[in-house]
Amino acid sequence: MIRTLSGLSFRASGAAKPTKDLTTRRLHSTYDVAVVGGGIVGLATVRELILRHPSLSFVLLEKEKELAAHQSGHNSGVIHSGIYYTPGSLKARLCVRGATLAYEYCEKKGLPYKKCGKLIVALEHEEIPRLQALYERGMKNNVRDLSMIDAKGIREREPFCRGLMALDSPYTGIVDWRKVALRYGQDFEEAGGTVVTDAEVNDITAVTESPAGSTDGMKYPIAVRDKKGNEVRCRYVLTCGGLYSDRLSQISGCSSEPRIVPFRGDYLVLKPEKHYLVKGNIYPVPDPRFPFLGVHFTPRMDGSVWLGPNAVLAFKREGYKVYDFNVRDFADALSYRGLQKLVMKNITYGIGEMYRGIFIGAQVKILQKYIPELSLSDVLRGPAGVRAQALDRDGKLVDDFVFDGGVGDVGSRVLHVRNAPSPAATSSLAIAEMVADEVESRFVL
Repeated sequence: MIRTLSGLSFRASGAAKPTKDLTTRRLHSTYDVAVVGGGIVGLATVRELILRHPSLSFVLLEKEKELAAHQSGHNSGVIHSGIYYTPGSLKARLCVRGATLAYEYCEKKGLPYKKCGKLIVALEHEEIPRLQALYERGMKNNVRDLSMIDAKGIREREPFCRGLMALDSPYTGIVDWRKVALRYGQDFEEAGGTVVTDAEVNDITAVTESPAGSTDGMKYPIAVRDKKGNEVRCRYVLTCGGLYSDRLSQISGCSSEPRIVPFRGDYLVLKPEKHYLVKGNIYPVPDPRFPFLGVHFTPRMDGSVWLGPNAVLAFKREGYKVYDFNVRDFADALSYRGLQKLVMKNITYGIGEMYRGIFIGAQVKILQKYIPELSLSDVLRGPAGVRAQALDRDGKLVDDFVFDGGVGDVGSRVLHVRNAPSPAATSSLAIAEMVADEVESRFVL
């Protein structure tokens, strides 16, 4: 539906079926807070903000025609329990709290989920000390119901899986995170918020005069414009741009680092007649020599089973196909010193990932170590996702949350969520609390 914003055209979101009141509510061009980015973090955060401040006006701007179109809708669908993260770290606390909040939210809203559990399986004796360290880490993080099991215990939980020992996490689950994100958006609209889609923001600037016909003076000193020239005025801006978080920061005059480098993960899928091979999530023991986790088995809410993913450089920030290519995205990635250093440190690993992406038999060979009954004829090429990986100039993966603002007329009124690392979906409601706290500490709402 096209609606008029003080003479400007924006497309309002159809993320959820609005009530009659929401359908007829008139949009306007001035808001207290504009949030840029309609992924799960942006939606959870704007929902949290409007619930805390119901008297303020909020608008969410999303560049796609639908909400949750990228990372929030292209992920494994796992509700993580918080095993992997350093005890006491922000990631650990947010994941553990986020998982609890996610289950409670799904129950409250009637969203389907399954607590199908997860096994982290050690195949080799040298992996067992790392597995034991993971168990101790998970216990320090207060992850629920963790236990170490032997080969017999593995077969009891996953009859077709083989391994020496495993860490059993029955609290791990699965959900359709896109449905969850859209429900956040529905909550936001029902609370009086405005969602605008098809609005790709490319300019955030300070203004020197009030809008024509306005009697508010300079109450709304920031102008947010999209590529079509449409504009909204606001007091403050929060960006949750995911794959474009670094560019959104740059256009407001803030830092260009950490840089976002897109990595594509290609999944295989089990043929339906082979779904019986996998009951829950089956994961490898992480190898600290490599930057990414490795392939795993993931059941989905629709009954399918995904295998993978690999991790290869994407030639386009939203490039879900092998041949998707964008000149600017590719040049930005290759020219960045941080990526060059990461590649040089992991060149053998990277070549292996590319090889397994092309020749799926190589990927299946790794998967067979966990489920020997699996064969090449049991799998098909599946979907892909693109991960917004933040890198610093030394080639290190940025594994923590990064907020960015600035000084001056614009910078002092803008907060950028530069990095919301995995598991951002699991942690989304807890992240929203943290970001809302940050907004309240920086801005006078």
